Amino acid sequence: MKEKAAPILSPMASLADIRRPVETEWKRYERLMQESMESDERLQQAVLKYIAARSGKQLRPLIVLLCAQLCNPITDKTLRAAVALEMLHNASLVHDDVVDNSDTRRGQPAVHTRWSNKVAVLTGDYMLAKVIGLVSEVRNIRILEIVSDLGKSLSSGEMLQLHAGQSMWIDEEQYLKVIDQKTARLFQACAEAGAESACCTPRQRTALREYGRLLGLCFQIKDDIFDYSDLEEIGKPTMSDLRDGKVTLPLIIALKRAPHPEAEEIRTIAATLSQGEEEEVKRALEKVKAFVLRFKGDEYAVQKMLAYKKKATEALSVFRDCAEKSSLLALLDFAINRVQ
Repeated sequence: MKEKAAPILSPMASLADIRRPVETEWKRYERLMQESMESDERLQQAVLKYIAARSGKQLRPLIVLLCAQLCNPITDKTLRAAVALEMLHNASLVHDDVVDNSDTRRGQPAVHTRWSNKVAVLTGDYMLAKVIGLVSEVRNIRILEIVSDLGKSLSSGEMLQLHAGQSMWIDEEQYLKVIDQKTARLFQACAEAGAESACCTPRQRTALREYGRLLGLCFQIKDDIFDYSDLEEIGKPTMSDLRDGKVTLPLIIALKRAPHPEAEEIRTIAATLSQGEEEEVKRALEKVKAFVLRFKGDEYAVQKMLAYKKKATEALSVFRDCAEKSSLLALLDFAINRVQ
């Protein structure tokens, strides 16, 4: 009998389309996640429910499941690894919002804004304890190492970003190091944990690990391009990173390309944003945005992202064509074409 051709998803495939090959297992994941996000303490349960209701796209557990099933059937180890990694991610966001003094998360009040710094930190700690419990149930030393290494990487990335923020000015190499630690390693860990949970071959694990890292780089660069977008659907104020003292790739490149006097003027404006009145800040941000667009810093970032996408596509070439591979390729398109 002729083998059925693998489906090819369009570049604009929805997350529902991408998730279809693991739909049954996804429902099991959701049940386990719901069970894991519970507490006997009343206030903590309210906070956990608030976090769960604003859990975003949940790309990371989807990567775990797709990478596992690309090799072999999904197991309970896969599901627990997916929940553990998503909880670790959410716990790090709760803590990061406190560290960064960010008032909102995904368009809603951050946990520390809604309650307090103490509540946010303690809830993040509780979630990290849950992560340890889930990983211990997996009983796989390599997955334990993956989750442990990721926790260290996320903390190191935040420290690196804080250090860079003190001077505010970093070059492209430093920027890429930050996003590798804070975002790419998370996607990489999800892909690798999925592969490990399904007993993929060493060659397959290496390929999926690289795919995950490159997908994470694409995802973060797209986020940074949003800062210079006029789209209303983004879910965060444009130029929000610069407001927080974070310089990203489009501005880094524009400053590198611009004549020295113009670059220095923009550096001065950006460095004094926190000192102005609201209307002054808005005018200053518009000037920085126009500067970035004029020197095509945003276009450079797009090309960088597309180059990473090409490499990620090549990494998957070791796998046969199938529904799971098609979904992983579609995730790359989703990452670079999304509007929020």
